[in-house]
Amino acid sequence: MSSTTRTLVSPAVLARPRGRAVYWTVFTGVVVLFALAFLFPVYWMASGAMKSPDEVARTPPTLVPENWSTSGYTDAWELMQLPTHLWNTVVQAAGAWLFQLVFCTAAAYALSKLRPAFGRLILGGILATLMVPAQALVVPKYLTVADLGLLNDPLAIWLPAVANAFNLYLLKRFFDQLPRDVLEAAEMDGASRLRTLWSIVLPMSRPVLGVVSIFALVAVWQDFLWPLMVFSDTGKQPISVALVQLSQNIQLTVLIAAMVIASIPMVALFLVFQRHIVAGISAGSTKG
Repeated sequence: MSSTTRTLVSPAVLARPRGRAVYWTVFTGVVVLFALAFLFPVYWMASGAMKSPDEVARTPPTLVPENWSTSGYTDAWELMQLPTHLWNTVVQAAGAWLFQLVFCTAAAYALSKLRPAFGRLILGGILATLMVPAQALVVPKYLTVADLGLLNDPLAIWLPAVANAFNLYLLKRFFDQLPRDVLEAAEMDGASRLRTLWSIVLPMSRPVLGVVSIFALVAVWQDFLWPLMVFSDTGKQPISVALVQLSQNIQLTVLIAAMVIASIPMVALFLVFQRHIVAGISAGSTKG
């Protein structure tokens, strides 16, 4: 008994020239509309920085700049000290990513494969923290960081980022689905738990590690309230705080240019990890 896949357009319709022409016309139109819907805001922001201040504030707005100028980008780079704040953000995001990846992976592996005593209770307590509003944790975290003398220190960003219950649970769920036969074979060959984690589990977990990396980096890159509280030194503030703090008496075109520059690393990061993101989503949908 042969099984057929039901589709929106039947093969018989596609076999006819008219049906094929209508199908590809509709398909192309939908793709173009979605592309415009996603790319137009990017174009609007990037081109807005190339307009004059009067043209940006004009009503109705102009679709294409009357006089293309890159002075907004050069002014933003110099006046808002973007290299310094971008580097601060890179250091804070990279440290938080590394700390989170190491400790969350180790904790997830222990809860999934080592099965410690009261493991389910510990996991339940970790997941219960997801129900606590993030705003309710700001004051306790700040007092703890202040008591440890970590204000204006990247550790004030790195250490709180380690306690990420969502990423830990995401890693544990992926580890739960790994084939037990492979791990048992490694154990029979004399591999230690740490060796198994390093040589077998982590290479098999590249998709979910890519997804967790994106979540960890984006969370630090776009965070505003916590860096604003722990970094009173302007020279150590990340880009998310600097854009607000230094926006006073800055032309709108310069501010728009600064936001464009600040968004480039995240766009590049997504393009680098997009294959791992798709693989992680596919793996989660088929295994979960």
